[in-house]
Amino acid sequence: MWQTNPGRVSVALTGASGLQYGLRLLHCLVQADKQVLVMISKAAQVVAATETDWQLPGQPQAAEEYLSARLGAKPGQLRVLGREQWLAPVASGSSAPSAMVVCPCSTGTLSAIATGASNNLIERAADVALKERRQLILVPRESPYSAIHLEHMLKLTQMGAVILPASPGFYHRPQRIEDLIDFIVARILNQLGISQELMPAWGEAWLQQGLQEVQGHPQE
Repeated sequence: MWQTNPGRVSVALTGASGLQYGLRLLHCLVQADKQVLVMISKAAQVVAATETDWQLPGQPQAAEEYLSARLGAKPGQLRVLGREQWLAPVASGSSAPSAMVVCPCSTGTLSAIATGASNNLIERAADVALKERRQLILVPRESPYSAIHLEHMLKLTQMGAVILPASPGFYHRPQRIEDLIDFIVARILNQLGISQELMPAWGEAWLQQGLQEVQGHPQE
């Protein structure tokens, strides 16, 4: 029986603020030796130029070379797909990866996915993930949310998608902006089941301390 490739993840970068989350996620996936299929919306290119020093080329091949070089990807490890590249693996349930992440996810993309629009490859790939009951993680970054946004999030959650807002916590006492970015990326990697050292699991230090105390005082 054919099975999805657990070593392959598709990632879509869309036009919400917070493209740093998506770029960091790509870096971590490359470091984890995953093959990554990347989709980039036109609005994401604008956000990248506005918020970062990354200049994402419009042509897929040029963007692939640019990202591979900056992220240190192996040859063929990172592939950038065109917005209407309908023959790409993500466009069909017979070969789509077992997991897809839209990070950041604009509310426009959220709406299109919730209504099954499939007007471009990002929307179609997400539609495939939903219909095949595969993992779909959406990382919206908007404030405040309107009733339309919330209704779409509820609808997608009921379909099986995971809504993971880019709302970092502060209990790890972040010292840099990168610490806040890593907080969200760590949560995404946890959802994907990929080992990460960006953030310790909640309560892990407490458990380790208790284990050390038990080992230091063996029962007689």
